[in-house]
Amino acid sequence: MIKLALFGATGRMGLAIARLARAADDLSIVGAVCASTDPLLGRDLGELAGGGPLGVVTSADTASGLLGADVVIDFSRADAAPGLFAAAAQKRVAIVSGTTGLDDAGRRALDRAAEVVPVLWAPNMSLGVQVLAELVEQAVRRLGPGFDVEIVEVHHKNKVDAPSGTARRLAEAAARARPELTELHGRSGEVGARKAEQMGVLAVRGGDVVGDHTVYLLGAGERIELVHRATNRDVFAHGALRAARFIHGRSPGRYTIADVLGA
Repeated sequence: MIKLALFGATGRMGLAIARLARAADDLSIVGAVCASTDPLLGRDLGELAGGGPLGVVTSADTASGLLGADVVIDFSRADAAPGLFAAAAQKRVAIVSGTTGLDDAGRRALDRAAEVVPVLWAPNMSLGVQVLAELVEQAVRRLGPGFDVEIVEVHHKNKVDAPSGTARRLAEAAARARPELTELHGRSGEVGARKAEQMGVLAVRGGDVVGDHTVYLLGAGERIELVHRATNRDVFAHGALRAARFIHGRSPGRYTIADVLGA
């Protein structure tokens, strides 16, 4: 039995993970952490996730929320995650994190934690997105500089960071194939003709869109569109739980969704 703690437990992803983990035979939730200002603080996580009482009450104390956990799954905010990474490393709890928008300090905190515990960070836990990134890299390499690369992502109106971590990951995949590519976040005014090394990365926000990502490869007289659409957050929750199963018992270090797919 793998014992899980959830960080950002009362968010959309936290509750989806709680619901699915509860139904799994090999997983047990032992801790749930949320912000001290969260109106759902002190509530039973099982009831919040739409089921009966689980016996795990949401807490603002990270250290107590990690007690007894083998793996912590983090879907929180970029300003909160580094503190979790440090606490998890101290408690020797493996980390699966899908928190996006990490700055240099956040990424350094992940690297420090990975010296002590296994760490898997991914901006998108969907296995399909991992395959999309692999396809993007292959296509950009095969098509070469004769095709322009543009990336458009669409998310719900409450998403706080832009462009999405997944869009950045897809841009990185394209740049691995063509290192001269540089990201351009939006266009406005008299920008002139498009330069070959530009790679537009554009964000759209509205409604309740879970997540759409389209990579355009635009050539003379033809174009290719590589698309991933998430229609339900369960796809990310399933991916996070699969990642938790994968990382449990691993040696310290950094892991990726590609490692999970290859396991």
